Amino acid sequence: MKLITSVFLSSALIGCSMSNISSAPASSASESVASRNESFRPQVHFSPKEKWMNDPNGMFFLNGEYHLFFQHNPNDSVWGPMHWGHAVSKDLLHWEELPIALYPDEQGTIFSGSAVVDWNNTSGLGTVDNPPIVALYTYHNAEKEAQGRDDYQTQAMAYSLDQGRTWKKHSNNPVIENPGIADFRDPKVMWHADSNKWIMALAQKDHIGFYSSPNLIDWTAESTFGKDVGDHGGVWECPELLLLPVEGSDEERYVLLVSISPGGPNGGSATQYFVGDFDGKNFTLDKTMKATLAPTEATFPSGQVFENFESTLSGWNVTGEAFTSSPVNGGYPGQPAPEGYQGAGLINSFADKDLATGTLVSPEFTINQPYINFRIGGGNLPGEVGIQLLVDNKVVKTETGKNTEQLTFASWNVQQWAGKTATLQIIDEASGSWGHTYIDDIVFADQPATNRAEPAIWLDYGTDNYAGVTFFTSPSSNEQRRIFMGWMSNWLYANEVPTQQWRSAMTLPRTLHLTKTGQGLRLQNRLIAEVDQLAEESVTKTKMKAGESISLGSEDTTGREAALRYRFKIASQASEKTLLSLENDSGEAVFLTIDTNNAEVFFDRRQSGRIDFSDEFATIQHAPLVTTQTDEDIEVVLVVDRSSVELFIDNGTTVMTMLVFPTAVYNTLQLDAKSSSVSQLSIERLASIWADE
Repeated sequence: MKLITSVFLSSALIGCSMSNISSAPASSASESVASRNESFRPQVHFSPKEKWMNDPNGMFFLNGEYHLFFQHNPNDSVWGPMHWGHAVSKDLLHWEELPIALYPDEQGTIFSGSAVVDWNNTSGLGTVDNPPIVALYTYHNAEKEAQGRDDYQTQAMAYSLDQGRTWKKHSNNPVIENPGIADFRDPKVMWHADSNKWIMALAQKDHIGFYSSPNLIDWTAESTFGKDVGDHGGVWECPELLLLPVEGSDEERYVLLVSISPGGPNGGSATQYFVGDFDGKNFTLDKTMKATLAPTEATFPSGQVFENFESTLSGWNVTGEAFTSSPVNGGYPGQPAPEGYQGAGLINSFADKDLATGTLVSPEFTINQPYINFRIGGGNLPGEVGIQLLVDNKVVKTETGKNTEQLTFASWNVQQWAGKTATLQIIDEASGSWGHTYIDDIVFADQPATNRAEPAIWLDYGTDNYAGVTFFTSPSSNEQRRIFMGWMSNWLYANEVPTQQWRSAMTLPRTLHLTKTGQGLRLQNRLIAEVDQLAEESVTKTKMKAGESISLGSEDTTGREAALRYRFKIASQASEKTLLSLENDSGEAVFLTIDTNNAEVFFDRRQSGRIDFSDEFATIQHAPLVTTQTDEDIEVVLVVDRSSVELFIDNGTTVMTMLVFPTAVYNTLQLDAKSSSVSQLSIERLASIWADE
């Protein structure tokens, strides 16, 4: 997965395109002057020495080394032409950054994908004694995209015969042509022992395609999954199919990870998952999960049609160049076609290749129904694109799109302005990526419009764990854990976070486990045991009561400000909520609420430090509390680095990952005066993984 920055086109998601092709290698990582000790630089998480990083790619384990590849722009600290960066580690914590592995070429830039150890040499590209590492990745061709074609993404292959140090692209690329799907990307490959074939999961707009191959070169389409289940609030990306044992049983089940942006439970990017069975051709959803994920259909009540945009805009006032005096019939030339509008016409401000700006103001009307319903799509740029309601010449309601070409329903409750004179104003004040809006079918009604409700189960309910996948291991490998890493950011603000020399980090590595809960089978994320090796000093407390606090200095033995790990237990049947804050000496803090009675978790970062770089950042995030516990205490773990907080409850049955940008690491845990008590509390300082640089 990747990002659209072209001012000429916006594909369905901020995260999936490129603006130009790098024609020459950038400077190698060894020439970087980054110290990895800059402000906000994480000290126990992988981040590139310099410039931009997003999705983890091609991760595999071989001969004692963990290989991490990643989406990388070596020329700037914002998203740009994608390469595969490369780093290796022997312990998943201390990383050596290697030269760039894959560069763009005449077929396009290098988007996300996977790599496998072809241990039986099924591809014929190596030998059994020296098996090839085979990478499958997406080419993104910006020239084809700019022409308005939908076949600009294809799947290609490269291989390595020196344990991933150098790569050769296959002479017959692409190995999978595009069948006419604009968002067609992110191949993730596994070995399916029962059918003796390689299986690829591939993102295809709003669903997943499964392909099979005997040799990693010749691929056959087998089936699709997901068109009618799961969250479709954005484009589907970065899938992975993996087989996991069900803990405490002899059973094994397949888990399908699917990243989506926007559409996450707390806004923007997130990863949902599905549990079921796979027979080499079809993925079948678990019956209990299928019932949990059953959708509720959309409704758009009939009423007084104010404007359906099927003829000239009588009485509407047009300014600027983004809007015309008549509705647009679908899309402009070279534009991904909008979907979900009614009839022939709609308001579409994608004029002059998305460079145009302007406003469209309706005739005055009297508010005489409790709801104003309409369809909306396009960019998610609040205050810049979308539609506004003005009463007494003041904006009282506003709505924007979700960075998708799909129009969905929106509804405003306007009962408090009944009898007032009002106007509607459609705006486009943005040029460039997603700088356009779609509006259709404005109806005054006595009931609100509702979108199709699509329940989802999320791997991580925080805003900042996206596009994660696991390391490939061959069947005979001495590493058989399912080790997961995700990109620790969100497309809502990834390009704006307050770092300059580098941008983005990965989550701490986690092992994935499938476990039984009262709500069905759920994934657990558990920190890898290797994190314990970083602990160098700690303080403990047997019990801490409401109003009390505990602290530990964050400076490690080398003098660097490092990370802290907080661990404590709460009663599963606590009568009061657990209310705590993590604070630093500058008065910055984040606030955590764990409510076992109502099975809810809240994380508040509105006072966390730097929040001014994005209107989307200063939020309260929510997660359902799912545990395997009944009457035992529940363990809570928080890892606090210079610019992140990772929360794990009950062995990672409930997980939240959040970025923060304080002036110093939060080194104090404070219980609120109304909080329940906690027990077995410890704070450990984790030594910097970059201290030797």
